[in-house]
Amino acid sequence: MKSSISPTAPRPSFFASLWQFSRPHTIIGTSLSVWALALLAVTPETFSWGYGQSVLVAWLACLAGNVFIVGLNQLTDIDIDKINKPHLPVAAGHFSRKTGWGIVWFCGALALILSAFSGLWLGVTVWGSLAIGTMYSLPPVRLKRFPLLAAMCIFTVRGVVVNLGLFAHFQMMLQNPVVITPTVWLLTGFIIVFTVAIAIFKDVPDLEGDRQYQITTFTILLGKKRIFQLSLGIIFACYAGMIVGEITMTTSLNQLLFIGCHIILGALLWWRSRQIDLESKKSIASFYQFIWKLFFLEYLLFPLAHWL
Repeated sequence: MKSSISPTAPRPSFFASLWQFSRPHTIIGTSLSVWALALLAVTPETFSWGYGQSVLVAWLACLAGNVFIVGLNQLTDIDIDKINKPHLPVAAGHFSRKTGWGIVWFCGALALILSAFSGLWLGVTVWGSLAIGTMYSLPPVRLKRFPLLAAMCIFTVRGVVVNLGLFAHFQMMLQNPVVITPTVWLLTGFIIVFTVAIAIFKDVPDLEGDRQYQITTFTILLGKKRIFQLSLGIIFACYAGMIVGEITMTTSLNQLLFIGCHIILGALLWWRSRQIDLESKKSIASFYQFIWKLFFLEYLLFPLAHWL
């Protein structure tokens, strides 16, 4: 008789595991933020090959820093990830701890070295991000134990440090005075507030493991339904704020395109929110990835509306 047990799934390749270890949605977000801010600092006629090279260096430094931060988080959460995210390479046994630490330290060193030799503002951005990321995950500080401080870490890095630091770096590369434009202030405001929604919703799929290992999150304190409603409210407020901001501020953006897109995105969010099942971990995780896609779209919309 044939065995009813299905054959063991093939072990993923090293590079496939490395891609999962780097947390692809954060890699995409980091990449879009670097290039969006680089494009907001110039116009089509002033973009040059030399400037493009400086953007590539900043991109590589930020990607390496990203892997350091998310890798460190996984290496300090292995037991929790075996419950919440068993597909991750270290939790699944596709990477040893030694391999994981090797990747983390290599990427951290690469990020620090590249940024140290690329100007003041890239150094401030990368070194500041890595310092906050280390305090977020690594004992004895481990700020992720405290929901408010954990959320502050995420929106400080994604919203303040990355947006303002990178834009200042690119202006310096263009030999321009470091002045934050109204357009970048508007983008920064959006990312800060939107990242709060990401920060509080990201723990909803991880409720079981966080509760078992006594990691206090807003989901545990308030419940899944309230966190879902709060996250929706924050994102809708972001879109309303973008419309009001574009009307009241002197930006470089195409107003019709910018406002129209945010009305459409708000309607799309409302439609998608009607489909979520808060009792299904798969449905919650899918909605969380949808939120990240809305985050990605903002970094595409700003430079598009700027260049048009």
